[in-house]
Amino acid sequence: MYLDYYELTKFPFRTNPDPDFLWFGEKHKKALSFLKDGMLKRDGFLLLTGDVGTGKTSLIRYLLKSTDASAIIATISNPMMPVFDFYNFLSEKFKLANKFADKADFFIHFKKFLLKAYSEHKLIFVIIDAAQTLIHDRLEEIRLLSNIEFENQKLLNIFFVGQNEIETILMDPRSKATSQRINMSYQLQPLDENETIHYIAHRLKVAGAKKAIFTDDACKKIFDIADGIPRLINSICDCALLSGYAKGLKIIDPILIRECQIELRIPIGTIFI
Repeated sequence: MYLDYYELTKFPFRTNPDPDFLWFGEKHKKALSFLKDGMLKRDGFLLLTGDVGTGKTSLIRYLLKSTDASAIIATISNPMMPVFDFYNFLSEKFKLANKFADKADFFIHFKKFLLKAYSEHKLIFVIIDAAQTLIHDRLEEIRLLSNIEFENQKLLNIFFVGQNEIETILMDPRSKATSQRINMSYQLQPLDENETIHYIAHRLKVAGAKKAIFTDDACKKIFDIADGIPRLINSICDCALLSGYAKGLKIIDPILIRECQIELRIPIGTIFI
């Protein structure tokens, strides 16, 4: 492969989230600040949205690793699992030591758990990933979880993390009770051109690059094609390094980037899935 050819120690542009390559532009820093602020305020519902590949998952993983030890967090990546699987998943994540076949029984035990955590000054969070897949009935189930309070204090904080389509779901009149409880929301935007250049340079540096491999014009071409979406930037850069190695090119230029665009069948402005 191209690692030895470009004097790299690891693959710099894998599309799966890797904490070693984590890089935050201003937009991601603001999103992280928003999430941390929401965690401290006990605001109940928070909403983080963004197009596919903008870095929502990487952001959430970083947040989980950097969270205060007093926080207990359950992340649900498949919120549309059957309803009792949903409750039993929460039971397992929060170590309630029970499996429930009755919703009322679950709520009794879950409230006891939340009250105990509150008395121990612990924060409890449920992160709903892929929130754009939710339907009204499941949103209502989640809203009911958030009804548990003590002395007018919310005992459970819920983060909705999803693609921008979640906004349409929340605008549905049937979701009014849920949408009214969202006190904080943030839309994660794609990288701009300058951020794209720094993002590429950062990942190459972490991978051991001793000198520039992509020209500035190549980086700008990548931005034009990827529209600032990190996951798509990674795919194009990985393709370019592989093609550059095959062609014996030490420097990646816009011509090679254009060839990768054709190879990957990416029209300009396309959101990569």
